[in-house]
Amino acid sequence: MAIRRLFHTLTELTSHKWSSKLIGSFTKTRASRWLISWYSRAYGIHTEDAEKPLKAYQSLNEFFIRRLKDGIRPIDQNNAALVSPVDATITGIGRVDEKSIINVKGQNYTTDELLGSAPTFNRYRGGFFIVLYLSPANYHRVHSPVTGTIIAKNHILGRAYPVNEFGLKHMNKVLSHNERLITYMRHQYGDLSIVKVGAMNVSSIKYTNSLAIHLNKGDELAYFEFGSTVVLLVENGAFEFLQKLCLGTQVRVGEPLGYWGAGFQNG
Repeated sequence: MAIRRLFHTLTELTSHKWSSKLIGSFTKTRASRWLISWYSRAYGIHTEDAEKPLKAYQSLNEFFIRRLKDGIRPIDQNNAALVSPVDATITGIGRVDEKSIINVKGQNYTTDELLGSAPTFNRYRGGFFIVLYLSPANYHRVHSPVTGTIIAKNHILGRAYPVNEFGLKHMNKVLSHNERLITYMRHQYGDLSIVKVGAMNVSSIKYTNSLAIHLNKGDELAYFEFGSTVVLLVENGAFEFLQKLCLGTQVRVGEPLGYWGAGFQNG
């Protein structure tokens, strides 16, 4: 318990945006290049998947936000498939209850809290959610999980608590207290929200193309500087997640998470 309290205190001290920006600023300097090889070895990163060789990256941050080689992440082309927008580990999955509450690692969040009192939050009552955690080892770019149109965006400033296992369990509602960049999309089967949650030492969350309106499934949407979390909220309707998905399952960009209507495929 003493170690937990110490970690909590240290996290509070380093959870402000200024500290994240300070660390982020260093990772963008050429002086940080020497950390790339160490970082990739420490986290077991498959550097052969990267778009460029390690020596071509001019800073640690540039390596963090690396793209992958073409074709490395094939996209499920079934129109009825919701695909993973990120390489990540599932840390929450299930139904949004009738009070618009989701439960992640023993903590309850309302969709109102996650979306910042957005006018559309009630549409997810009885719907579905999935929480996808990007570790420091993961590819950090976010892709569109559907083909559709961006109908609204929201940027909510907040703290920078860790969103790893410890943070989700022991910090107070980090998913609704951290900075969030939210994209609302309309697609063939309804609406969904893509909630990109900042984390400790994440200096920013950025859109790849802030002017984009229509996205095809798999198109690049945004990227994190350092690891973080994406929460998908899906409207109530004829949708089901794949039965094989559970807490701890690792997914990759383009892999199906579930299907709408007649397109459902059990697995």
